[in-house]
Amino acid sequence: MDALSGFFLLLLGAVAFGVSLFSSGYFRGHGGQGLGLLCFQYHIFLASMALVLIADDAYLFMVAWESMALSSYFLVTAEHHDERNRKAGFVYLLIAHLGAIGILLSFGVLHGGHGDYTFDALRRAELSGFWATIAFLLAFFGFGAKAGMLPLHAWLPEAHPAAPSPVSALMSGVMLKTAIYGMLRVIYDLIGGIRWEWGLTVLLFGAATSLFGVLFALMQHDLKRLLAYHSVENIGIILIGIGLSMVFIGSGHPVAGVLGLIAGLYHTLNHAVFKGLLFLGAGAILKSTGLRNLNEMGGLIRYMPHTALYFLVGALAISALPPLNGFVSEWLTFQASLQAPLLESSVVRSLVPIVAAVLALSGALTGMCFVKVYGVAFLGQHRHQITEKPRDASGWERAGMLWLALGCAALGLLPVFMIGQLNNVSQVLIKAGLPDEAMASGWLWLVPTSSAQASYSPIVFLLVIAAVFALTFLVVRQVYHGRLRRSDPWDCGFPEQTWRMEDTADGFGQPIRHIFAPVYLIHREIPRPDDPAPVFKQEVEDRHWQWMYLPIARFAEFLSGHVGKLQQGRISVYLLYSFLTLIALLVFVQ
Repeated sequence: MDALSGFFLLLLGAVAFGVSLFSSGYFRGHGGQGLGLLCFQYHIFLASMALVLIADDAYLFMVAWESMALSSYFLVTAEHHDERNRKAGFVYLLIAHLGAIGILLSFGVLHGGHGDYTFDALRRAELSGFWATIAFLLAFFGFGAKAGMLPLHAWLPEAHPAAPSPVSALMSGVMLKTAIYGMLRVIYDLIGGIRWEWGLTVLLFGAATSLFGVLFALMQHDLKRLLAYHSVENIGIILIGIGLSMVFIGSGHPVAGVLGLIAGLYHTLNHAVFKGLLFLGAGAILKSTGLRNLNEMGGLIRYMPHTALYFLVGALAISALPPLNGFVSEWLTFQASLQAPLLESSVVRSLVPIVAAVLALSGALTGMCFVKVYGVAFLGQHRHQITEKPRDASGWERAGMLWLALGCAALGLLPVFMIGQLNNVSQVLIKAGLPDEAMASGWLWLVPTSSAQASYSPIVFLLVIAAVFALTFLVVRQVYHGRLRRSDPWDCGFPEQTWRMEDTADGFGQPIRHIFAPVYLIHREIPRPDDPAPVFKQEVEDRHWQWMYLPIARFAEFLSGHVGKLQQGRISVYLLYSFLTLIALLVFVQ
């Protein structure tokens, strides 16, 4: 139990508290044995994540890690009567076990056949440069598989939509962060001796993951699938911060490395809070309307005002708009990237601004995506024939969303307090912290390195926003009072104002789809010219399935089909196998 474990336990407890409040109302009405089993799996899931964070030896860590994977698998497949959910659970469990193998091998390399598997013993391991790199790569890709890092992300957009919404909130908000914890624990603490080449690897994978996630989120019309791809994007942003930290530490600039580490950790907490809030909002919509398809929603703000308000807070936070929490961590990440002139390598020095530009593009596209989500789902007219009016979230559900919405505001308005705690984490991991000037700046101003370079005050920013809004309101009321009129919007002269005149989720993303067309695998269904009610349909698929996963699956099927021929079902054949094995062993021993 140290500062790193304490920080992630805080994350787990804070987010799980809000999700559990929401679950108390969300699962109300689910009676019988099914709810009892679901609650049992839910609490095993929480307990196993907590055990991962406090395990002090590799054996207990792996037991807790596999318990977390198994309990979350049963939660993902809670509605197992749907074949798609069973498939999503299988893909999730498969990639989770592949990642677990990488983690186990990394512990094996650290152990090296000496001593025991306690973390203290692994810290004392003396590895050559080659084996330290092997341990890093195994840990990075092993934990990256659980985190949803490209190209091991395929399970994430399948599992999140399949799981119940509170479970999706826990998986995205907390479980992905246990992978970040494991990555930091193994790379920074157990392996140590960080090299800038490792950091560059993390940095490039983070940039690719971030851009990929937001590009595919923009193409989704399933709300939970869209949020799942944004989890991929935000894991990329976290990895960018960690990668910058490792690059600076490996290059001999620990103070700049501290800033990158704090930026990554702060975004880890921020993403847990606002993504948990967004998944709970999606769950409230699903429970009330039965809809996940954005193209069938619309006008929900009139029926679900509380849900609309909390979802708006989450949307503004994930879009990194000040003064909410998402802005603070992304701003810190940009401040870390501005330390690039300290680096001696011209190649790395030129790559860091490119990664920062990718981060800026991802942020802009995220804002565009949530303009689409909020505009299509909550504004305009309803696009679906509903039998009964949607109801707003219940009291327990609103309490859970309010808790996380307050977290978005508190982490955005008062970041200095959390930065101080994260500075303690950096002291534990890399024996360095932020400059004294940064820590002595007070609660009003956030100073990453020195006030001469950059500073930010969310309280002042909020007061300026409020003042501008109030001034504009007074001017409009006093100057233009009585000179305003309301009327229907002009719609190209078309007389009927129906939902078919509104933009759809697919139409909103059309410009991005044209610009980044090579990234997508698009299937379209174009209606006939004589169709009296034409409906245009399209599906956007991930090329990684075609390039990577399907070939591996076909090879596995081919291999298993031939290996299966060994099973003849006759005892004489099995005795022959035993005889040949004995002969081979005798030859080998001699």
